[in-house]
Amino acid sequence: MKKIDAHQHFWKFNPQRDKWITEDMAAIRRDFMPKELHALLVEEGFDGSVVIQSSQSEDENIFQLKNAEQNDFIKGVVGWIDFQNKNVQSRLEYYKQFEKMKGFRHIFPEELQRDFMLNSDFRRGIRYLNNYGFTYDILIFPDQLLYTNEFVASFPDQKFIIDHIAKPYIKDGKIKTWKKDLEAVARYENVYCKISGMVTEANWRNWEINDFFPYLDVVLEVFGIDRVMYGSDWPVCLVAASYKAQLSIIMKYISNLSKSEQEAILGQNAINFYQLSVKSED
Repeated sequence: MKKIDAHQHFWKFNPQRDKWITEDMAAIRRDFMPKELHALLVEEGFDGSVVIQSSQSEDENIFQLKNAEQNDFIKGVVGWIDFQNKNVQSRLEYYKQFEKMKGFRHIFPEELQRDFMLNSDFRRGIRYLNNYGFTYDILIFPDQLLYTNEFVASFPDQKFIIDHIAKPYIKDGKIKTWKKDLEAVARYENVYCKISGMVTEANWRNWEINDFFPYLDVVLEVFGIDRVMYGSDWPVCLVAASYKAQLSIIMKYISNLSKSEQEAILGQNAINFYQLSVKSED
């Protein structure tokens, strides 16, 4: 079984740039670099990971590509470019030279304009992605699922993936509207979903494993086994759970699935989606 953590981050903490890391997130107000994650992956039997951008600049791409170049366990990078820039094609062409650059992402929750993804200039840039074989990670809050439905419908040949199961309000037990909106997006077979980032949407200091199962039931029901994949969201998860603790949620949930289904969720779907190079000896 090849096991891939399909969603994690590295950063050198900068209080100005990383304002999203607030005082109540003290556990992650420091540097997080590959050596620390590698030890955790080895301990849990993972073969590699996909690092996801956490700041919106091309400096971030340089930083993460360097990390990937120096650490073979990093199998893929999801970076950032300005899709509203008229030169977006030249930037995509530039990044195609990097074998480990697999796709891109924008942090939609930070946008005051909740339907930012529907901007005509933004969508103009997105339509070039498939020409270069790049994927697109969709990071949203539940209120943006409605716009996501229209967004993905415009690009039937583009590979999309919803990060963090669209960050439902697990702490408050809200599920009905999120479920309805997620079902609509899942109808598009080019859209996948990461079962990641859930502990940060729960009560950080008082969650139980069973809190997450109703949401996982929905995800598996609407996307099916072949369009979901595991991601830790390390180190962000540390505000609510250790690496081992957040992984235990997924492992308990999938324990009754077949071996092939577990293999798909824990690694093979990520390898297929991001076209990762994972050698047999890794």
